[in-house]
Amino acid sequence: MALYAEIAFNLATGRCFDYEVPAAMEGKIHLGCRVRALFNGRELSGYVLKLKDFSVYKGKANPILEIEDASRQFPPQLLKLADWIVSYYCASHECVIWNLLPAVVRKGEMQHKETTYIDLSPAAKDQGSDAFKALTPKRQQVLKTLVKLGGCLPAKETLGAVDASQGVIDALVRDGWLIKSRRVEERDPFSNVIVHRDEPKELSKEQSSALAAIVEEIDAPKPKPILLHGCTGSGKTEVYLHSISYCLEKGRDAIVLVPEIALTPQTTLRFRQRFGDMVSVLHSGLTEGQRFDEWTRIAAGRSRIAVGARSALFAPFHHLGLIVVDEEHETTYKQDEAPHYNARDVAVVRGFLEPCAVVLGSATPALESYYNCSIGKYRLVEMPSRIDSKPMPKVEVVDMHVERALLKGDEKASFFSKRLKYLIDDRLGKHQQVILFLNRRGYATTLTCSECGYTASCDNCSVTYTYHRKADKLVCHHCNTMLDAPKECPDCGNPNIRYGGYGTERIEAVTRKMFPNAMVARMDSDTMSNSESYRQVLGAFREHHIDILIGTQMIAKGLDFPDVTLVGIIQADIGLNMPDFRSAERTFSLITQVAGRAGRGSEAGIVVVQTCTPENYALVSAQRHDFKGFYDQETPVRKNLCFPPFTHLVMVLFRGEDEGETAQCAENFAQAVAKGLAKDVQVMGPMPAPMAKLAGKFRYQLLLRAVNVRGITNACRAAMAQLSPKDLRKVRVDIDVDARFLM
Repeated sequence: MALYAEIAFNLATGRCFDYEVPAAMEGKIHLGCRVRALFNGRELSGYVLKLKDFSVYKGKANPILEIEDASRQFPPQLLKLADWIVSYYCASHECVIWNLLPAVVRKGEMQHKETTYIDLSPAAKDQGSDAFKALTPKRQQVLKTLVKLGGCLPAKETLGAVDASQGVIDALVRDGWLIKSRRVEERDPFSNVIVHRDEPKELSKEQSSALAAIVEEIDAPKPKPILLHGCTGSGKTEVYLHSISYCLEKGRDAIVLVPEIALTPQTTLRFRQRFGDMVSVLHSGLTEGQRFDEWTRIAAGRSRIAVGARSALFAPFHHLGLIVVDEEHETTYKQDEAPHYNARDVAVVRGFLEPCAVVLGSATPALESYYNCSIGKYRLVEMPSRIDSKPMPKVEVVDMHVERALLKGDEKASFFSKRLKYLIDDRLGKHQQVILFLNRRGYATTLTCSECGYTASCDNCSVTYTYHRKADKLVCHHCNTMLDAPKECPDCGNPNIRYGGYGTERIEAVTRKMFPNAMVARMDSDTMSNSESYRQVLGAFREHHIDILIGTQMIAKGLDFPDVTLVGIIQADIGLNMPDFRSAERTFSLITQVAGRAGRGSEAGIVVVQTCTPENYALVSAQRHDFKGFYDQETPVRKNLCFPPFTHLVMVLFRGEDEGETAQCAENFAQAVAKGLAKDVQVMGPMPAPMAKLAGKFRYQLLLRAVNVRGITNACRAAMAQLSPKDLRKVRVDIDVDARFLM
């Protein structure tokens, strides 16, 4: 009986294809196997997702040509996880399979780096033998030198080290005194980093209780996900480290997820200090060679711990015991492109399938995670106190409406309240450090003409340009279009054009002017070109070469500097004005996280929150460090409006170059999907997206809400099948399950 394999290629067809398994390959082909096969006359690589005895193409299916080497196989333990992502996130197998592997692995072009080494043979180590004494003095000296150097050197280094010609080396190899061999040399991401080993720290009572709960779940046959709700500075990372130590003792592996690449180097260093070269790192900031070697090192079992951003969740461990999702509330765990998976939620599913323990850690948990604790799906473990009983920073809220009225005519009052300026002066006088946070980059947010009303807006997007003074450019932060900043109004020629609003670049300029003796640095995506620049600035800040650090949300989390005693939050209500039901949650989380950078040393910390809406419950709760209070006020609103966590939200986004065609495609989809929806599904749209145009594409969206998400995704699959090829050629349709952004 013939055997057939269902294969996924990287072709963007959304389909898998049947191929016949040759008799010689039966028993060698397995699920996840990477093979070569002909597709439309081209020889391509693909992955075997299913083996079956029957195919509708029986007698017509092409045979598989060959099985590729083991280093490029899809980890079989991840196939079930891939199936779940396909089903839940309404994605194709092809899309998911090729997203779960690093690009450098799935392309199949990278090879291991090999280096030629020179080793002493067993005979050369016996330097008292007659044969050794019969060698020329030069040859004896070469062998003796190699013994002193450890008996092995890369071939390129041997000539200089032993002071001999290539002919002497070749002769010793030919006569059996030296052995020349090729070895795989891993491209180490940590080659330029000095790692000092760190010993486990004694845990507090709260940390010990948290560790006991995690150990219990690691040992459980069906572990329950844990939400570790610990305030900023409560020592969650040390709990992670102890948990992983226990996991390793049990012969099992661990994954640690962090929300951003910028945080990965410092987190990885902390784990390397504790566990040495058992730690691998996986993120897009690595070179292709490093990423390939790290992935294959994990797959081969030479690494026991993987640390990285979202994609590290798919590290090919065979004996996984623990997954840690640090800062689990962060939106960066949600993938922007298809498949639109949330790594936090997929981590919980991988934990169920492996099975292994999953720890979601945060000082400001996502409402969905906290709600899952309230209904018994997750286990809640709390660490409400900072280690060593350090107090939480005092948070002061300044009403900027009142401030500007009192300081009318003083332009600097727009940036720094009187209270914040006084505290900065005070901290600088005590040689303490300050963090200033503004979640908006650039120098000015608008360019307008007071004569004709012209506003500089991006032609490709429904947004205004941001002015960057250092580059003297107008920049669209959505499509990255850049224009030279005009010297006069492009419409009427008025030379008195105005720049309004402000970002971190302007705050930096004002800070340098107001505090001329302070060393000031800025951290945002304009100044941080890579993880190395991030490491350099934070290193300088740690060494007190920087007094005031200004930045966007990349400085809001994960930083632990004991001499930071003041945090100033400029324009704290930026996020509250966004037309998104999660705006209050994001604002509360961001302010709480930034505030947590203060007072982590021996000196108490103060946080100044500048806002025009001091009465907003998100700000009031953040001032009190009161997550439960915020949760109790926010959830009734969500429940009344049928928003998550009480329902699932699916956004279908339509993008096309022609607005009419995009709107029509959205309408066609809406009519098709309505046929398969249950009565309890709430439908909004189709309608123009809040950002109606982005990167030259018109955007429409359809929002679907219901308690049962499967009913929505099944209807969406059916609707996609009913769209005409013409619709799909001209308009891109994206189905985003549990959407995080509605803009």
